[in-house]
Amino acid sequence: MRILSTREAAKRLGINAGTLSRYIARKKVPAPKTVLLGNLKVHAWSDKDIEAVRKLLPKIENGRHTRYKKQRKKNTK
Repeated sequence: MRILSTREAAKRLGINAGTLSRYIARKKVPAPKTVLLGNLKVHAWSDKDIEAVRKLLPKIENGRHTRYKKQRKKNTK
C-alpha cells in the first residue's frame, strides 16, 4: 500500500492542494489518517482515501457558483 501526501493526492484528483486542504478543514471531505513527522502532522493518503474523495468531488458545491445560482432563482420568482 502506497502512502501519498496531500499535494500528491490533490494532483491525482485534478485539484489544487490548497483546495483539498480547505475541503478537509471545512469538513466537506473526510480527513485521512495523520502521521507525525518530527513536529509536523501530515495527512497520509491511501488509494482508498483518494477514491472516496473522487466520488465526493462532484457533490461538493463551489460557493461562488451556487451563490449566483441561488440569486438567479430568487430573481426569477
